[in-house]
Amino acid sequence: MKKIRIGIIGAGRIGKIHADNLLRLPETEIVAVSDLFAGPELQAWASERGIAIVTTDSNEVIANPEIDAIFICSSTDTHVPLIKQAAEAGKHIFCEKPVSMDIRQTEEALEAVRKAGVKLQIGFNRRFDHNFKRVREHVQGGLIGEPHIVKITSRDPNPPHPDYIKVSGGIFMDMMIHDFDMARFLSGSEVEEVHAIGNVLINPVFAEHGDVDTAIVTLRFANGALGVIDNSRQAVYGYDQRVEVFGSKGSTAASNDHPTTVEISTVDGITRDKPLHFFLERYNAAYVEETQMFIDCIVNDKPLPVEGNDGLQAERIALAAKLSSQLGRPVKVSEALNLLIQPLRSE
Repeated sequence: MKKIRIGIIGAGRIGKIHADNLLRLPETEIVAVSDLFAGPELQAWASERGIAIVTTDSNEVIANPEIDAIFICSSTDTHVPLIKQAAEAGKHIFCEKPVSMDIRQTEEALEAVRKAGVKLQIGFNRRFDHNFKRVREHVQGGLIGEPHIVKITSRDPNPPHPDYIKVSGGIFMDMMIHDFDMARFLSGSEVEEVHAIGNVLINPVFAEHGDVDTAIVTLRFANGALGVIDNSRQAVYGYDQRVEVFGSKGSTAASNDHPTTVEISTVDGITRDKPLHFFLERYNAAYVEETQMFIDCIVNDKPLPVEGNDGLQAERIALAAKLSSQLGRPVKVSEALNLLIQPLRSE
C-alpha cells in the first residue's frame, strides 16, 4: 500500500506532537518539516525521526510533489494563505484551530478547499476525547431525551505568557473556541444567540491587551436548548475540563481525568489527585485519535469527523461572544459580521 506522505509546517510544541503521532502510523511517512526558526536543534530532532527535509521555507514543503497532505501547525495569521496554497497544490490539509481570526478570510480558505476538492480537517481535538465522545453518544442515542441545558467548564491551570496574550485573539477566539465547538458537538444543534460577560480577575496584563481572563457565556441553540460556558485562565488546582448535558429524560456528564482514581480517607478529610495538569496530558489520546482519523479518511476517502465548516461556525460564535461582551447585550450569531463592519456602540 502506498504510504500517505506528510509535510508539517510549524515545528513548535503542537507540530512535534502531531509528528510523533504520525510516526506511529504504518501508513504514513513524514517527508519534510518547515519552521521559520529551523536550526541545529530542529535538524537533530528530525534526524532522530528519519525526516529527511528540514527547511525554513513552507513553500518548499507545499511544492514538494511527493507530499500528499500538509499539517499546518504554524501561527494563526499564516493559516489562510497556507491553506490556499496547499489546496491549489492539491494537498489534503490538517489545520490547527482557529482557521483565522477573520471570518471572511476563513470563508475564502474554505472556498479554495472546495474548489480544489481536497480534504480539510480542523484541530478540534476535544471531539476525540473518550469522555466527551461518550456524552455525545448518550445524547445522540436519546438516552437523556431532548437536550435542555448544555454546561461546559474549561479552566487552564496557568495563564499564558504576556507575549502570547497580545497575539492570541482574546479568550473567546483563543480559548473558548474549543468550547463553542464542543457545544455544537454535544448538543447536535447550531448556536443562534450568545450573551457574554467577562472580567480581569487574575492579571491586569489581559486588560492591557483588551482581553479578559475570566468569562461566562450563555447560548441559545436552534433546537431550543440553552447553554452555559465558563472559562478561567487560572485554576489553582489544575486543568478543569467538565461537561454536562441535561435533558427531558435525565442527564449525562463527564468529570475531570485524574492520574489515578485513588482516594485517601482520614480523620482530616478525603483527598485525591489533582486533575491531569494541562492539555498535553489531558488530551494526549485525543491527539493520537484525531491524527489517525484524518489519515484514515484520506486512505479510504471517507468524510472527515471535523471539517472546515466546523471551524467556521466556532469562529462565528466566538465573534458573536466578543461583540456581546463589548456591547453588553446578547448578539445573534447571524448578525455578528454586520455588527463588526458597522461602528460599535452600546444599546
